[in-house]
Amino acid sequence: MTQDTLTKGESITFRKTMSVAEQGFFTGISGNLGGLYVDRRQAQSLGLADMAVFELAAGALFSTALARLAGNGWRISAISFRFSRALVLGETLAATATLETVGDTLAFDLSGAVGDDIVIEGEASMAPVASNV
Repeated sequence: MTQDTLTKGESITFRKTMSVAEQGFFTGISGNLGGLYVDRRQAQSLGLADMAVFELAAGALFSTALARLAGNGWRISAISFRFSRALVLGETLAATATLETVGDTLAFDLSGAVGDDIVIEGEASMAPVASNV
């Protein structure tokens, strides 16, 4: 998409059920071996139904929604998240990006839901890809 075809209020939702496979990949990438994320018994002893999903892995789902909405030529320049609770394996997260500002940069509101519960809120900015990087 180009700036001319982007419209304030447009949104895209990307849904994914977080599984042990994603957990394993993220553990390998990040090196995070925190028991909450890799030890089912420890997570359950803390009151969770299963291991917690890595927050940054859940947040990464927004990158798909952002890329699909903005299209080629844009990159994430800033992103922030607030999590109201831990997500657990087996939950399906619906990551929605809504375009709020179109200009030299793009600004988005982010909302992540599990069922009817909003569990992630945030903001993102995208900037044009520049060849001088």
